[in-house]
Amino acid sequence: MSINKTQIIANEGQHDFKIIREFSASKENVFRAFAEPDLLNQWFMPEEMCMKIEIMECRTGGSFYHTHIHSNGMKFGFRGVYHEVDAPIRIIKTSEFVGLSQKVQPVLETTTFETSETGNTKVTVHTICPSAEYRDAMIQNGMEQHLQNSYQLLDKVLNKL
Repeated sequence: MSINKTQIIANEGQHDFKIIREFSASKENVFRAFAEPDLLNQWFMPEEMCMKIEIMECRTGGSFYHTHIHSNGMKFGFRGVYHEVDAPIRIIKTSEFVGLSQKVQPVLETTTFETSETGNTKVTVHTICPSAEYRDAMIQNGMEQHLQNSYQLLDKVLNKL
């Protein structure tokens, strides 16, 4: 288990939230884990899910599409566009949930990577949602537990690099 704590900052009534977490690895390796398909596939989904990366062109103007299958058979995915990729500093992308019968609006996500005072890498994911209700639903549908599980897997991946 990691000693690093995942923070979720979501102020009441706002459309956005931030996820902040430090990793005991270099900024370059943490960035790679977010940007390279073979590394992302090792940590992004909890162990009870299978993720298939259909498309992942992590470059400015590139796109992505991931499909996910839960052990209970539920299928869904995420797709979007990379608006800016500045290695190893920042990734800005839109992300749209795919798999519901109704259309879901995309979110804008900015992920920054910076060296912390302790020499670790501080990752901040700032997500802007279409509404406060949309944001609250994202958070209430298991996001915190998913992040804890995924980031623990990411710690293991980073220890191998």
